[in-house]
Formats: sequence, structure tokens, C-alpha cells
Amino acid sequence: MFIYRVKDFIKRKRLNNYRAKGAIIGDGCDFAKDISLGSEPYLVKIGNHVRLTSGVKITTHDGGMWVIRKKKGYSNADIFGKVEIGNNVHIGFNSIIMPGVKIGDNVIVGCGAIVTKNIPKNSVAVGTPARVIESIDEYLLKHNEEIVMTKSMTGEKKRKFIEEKYI
Repeated sequence: MFIYRVKDFIKRKRLNNYRAKGAIIGDGCDFAKDISLGSEPYLVKIGNHVRLTSGVKITTHDGGMWVIRKKKGYSNADIFGKVEIGNNVHIGFNSIIMPGVKIGDNVIVGCGAIVTKNIPKNSVAVGTPARVIESIDEYLLKHNEEIVMTKSMTGEKKRKFIEEKYI
């Protein structure tokens, strides 16, 4: 029990560090320790119950301005874009969210996706660049027979169940 309180404390501290830098972050969020909210976290708004898994990067500026600044009259040029993520969203491993993107409520973004355009609510988006491949309801229907109810099990009970089912 103590270890879970320590982990919760560390997660809350991490979220509060992002909030202190200006990010708006809702309740019940879960961020891996190696995510990035970019150099302008104050341009990031994240809803409730959002998970950012390992390696997720959110960027709020256009790095291409590095090249443009060499053009006459553009030495001080920048482009920024706010990033908004709705409620009940899962962003998979090593995904990148580009500036100006809005991700709706109830969205799954697959691992390694590069999100360059808005993702509508109730969608599953994958790929590079990310594109919507199905609705949340279609995803659930497709995987319904694979779903197992293990979240409330102890670690030992869960392992035994999984080994019996899959090994």
C-alpha cells in the first residue's frame, strides 16, 4: 500500500510541475515520467482522465523557423500553436502531437503516431501522419471478445489468470 502512495505522490508532483509552468491539466491524469509538454507548456490544455504514455512529445512551436530566420526580414520569426487534448484520452508510446492540434474526447491515439491534424471525438487514430481508422464503438466491438476484467485483481491473482489464459 505504501508503494502506491509514493507512486501517487510522485505522479502528482510531476503534474504540478507542469501546472506551475502554465499547462492546464485536468483531474485523474496519468503521465509517464519521460513525456514532454514542449518549450511552451502554457500553450497546452489537457482534460480529465488523460494518459500520456512513455515517450509522448507535445510541441507548441514550428522548428522549421530555424531555416526561415535566415531569410531577409525574418530573423526574429516564430510560429506557435496551442495544443488541446479532451477528456478520457489515451496517447500511445512515442507519439508526437504537433502545434495547433485539438484532440477530442474519448480518443485513442496509437503508438508512434504523429498527430498533425485535429482528431474528432470518439475516434481511434494511428499512423504517420495519424489518421482516424475507426470509432471507439467499432474498436470496442472489434476487441470485445478479447477483453478480460483484471484491473481489480491483485498482482499475483492477475498473473495466475493471465498465465492460465494465454500460456
